[in-house]
Amino acid sequence: MSEAAVRPEDRVVSRGDWIGFLAMVLGMFMAILDIQIVASSIAQIQAGIAASAEEISWVQTSYLIAEVVMIPLSGWLARVVSTRYLFFASCLTFTVASAACAFSWSIESMIVFRAIQGFLGGAMIPTVFASVYMIFPPRQQAGLSVVIGLVATMAPTLGPTLGGWLTEAWNWHWLFLINVAPGAVVASLVITFGRKEQPRLEMLKGFDLAGIVLVATFLGALQYVLEEGPGDDWFDDRRIVVMSLISAAAGLGFIWRELTAEHPVVDLKAFTDRNFAVGCLYSFIIGTGLYGSVYVVPLYLGRVRGYSALEIGITMMVTGLFQALSAPLAGTLAKHVDLRWMLGSGLALFGGGLWLNSALTSEWGYWEMFLPQAVRGLSLMFCFVPINAVALGHLPPGQVQNASGLYNLMRNLGGAIGLAAINTALTHRLDTHMLRLSEHLTTARGAATAMLEGLAARLEPTLGSGADQAALTLLWRMTRREATTMAFADVLMMMASVFLLGLLLLPLLQKVRHPSASGGGGH
Repeated sequence: MSEAAVRPEDRVVSRGDWIGFLAMVLGMFMAILDIQIVASSIAQIQAGIAASAEEISWVQTSYLIAEVVMIPLSGWLARVVSTRYLFFASCLTFTVASAACAFSWSIESMIVFRAIQGFLGGAMIPTVFASVYMIFPPRQQAGLSVVIGLVATMAPTLGPTLGGWLTEAWNWHWLFLINVAPGAVVASLVITFGRKEQPRLEMLKGFDLAGIVLVATFLGALQYVLEEGPGDDWFDDRRIVVMSLISAAAGLGFIWRELTAEHPVVDLKAFTDRNFAVGCLYSFIIGTGLYGSVYVVPLYLGRVRGYSALEIGITMMVTGLFQALSAPLAGTLAKHVDLRWMLGSGLALFGGGLWLNSALTSEWGYWEMFLPQAVRGLSLMFCFVPINAVALGHLPPGQVQNASGLYNLMRNLGGAIGLAAINTALTHRLDTHMLRLSEHLTTARGAATAMLEGLAARLEPTLGSGADQAALTLLWRMTRREATTMAFADVLMMMASVFLLGLLLLPLLQKVRHPSASGGGGH
């Protein structure tokens, strides 16, 4: 009997399948980790390759653009060459590109090697999600969804912390060299133990080159706009306008091409499945919250509190700890409850954690951050486990690879669009709060005058005649600190409202049970 004809509940998983799958999970962890691992060490990399402040942002941007282009193509490639060979080639090339990044001699070489890293790393992520539903019987899928959910959400949290520690302990080259040994092990295990599938080379006939060019142009230009837009005043910059037009035109062309092509490289008809379409929308929302919170909280701790990379990492680990603690509970509940209720609980908890964070002041530190982060950590598995099953768990095996690429793409786009909106909102709200606070810092306000005089009096014994100017500078810094804190609070409240919107969309989902639930799967 062919593998395709075997009923899902009758699948037999060998020890080799387990070894190959767990190696793939480690490879996915490496790929997601590398998105954020350079975040806390940008200044050191900039000095090491003599890049300008404008150029160095491309160390992250080039990786993200390349990754987001590959993700939707991964499903087609997995069907053509098989998941095993695609993952092996991706991991091996990713590892070589990591070593090349460590020995970059200029910003241009770093950008090229990071783009190669991101492109091949993008192929590893969706193949792991697809493999859960292709290799394992339904009774094991809830537990494995917990595993890949933990990995997918822990990696962005650990990235900046691990990167900062590596740079402080050794140097920035180790941000990339750390991938070499694990990458070689993962590639070897996957090619040796990975589930053997028959490549479908006949799919190369009628090769959809136009679709590949259009999706690459659409997503590449869109990612460029989202990365550069907040810093370039959006459409006040001609490059942003041009790239936006290119992205829009390529996007429309891509949709038309994939809906009319005989053999589309990305099958958009998957969106005709109601639960998959709504699941992708939730993947977008979760991506916004996950990547947004991992970005905003460390930024606040660094800018306002002056925390080091290590101190930020220790504070952020609360989320990861409670996420790990909640994983067994989430895996068990998924087998016994309607996944819509579980997803609603997860969305409410994550939004509630963001709402609790929005009360922050300029004095908040580890303990003030503890409860909001614990609540968010508890929520993540209650979001990831049900939404993975809602979007992918009910699909036939032949559709899972393509659908997984689209599903993961939506999470990354949620993160990219969310970060662009966050940066724009931070700038706007900071300006607004600075203006409002400045209106109260005039000679007509007795409290402001008294504070200024008090600061000058304290500084006069050490600064003498320069005490008045120093007091003004100190007052301005205090004002900016408070305005910055209020801007962060506003952004966190905005993010919480996105999850409220997610709760309102729950009625769109059809009733779902996890494939691991006794007696059923699907919907």
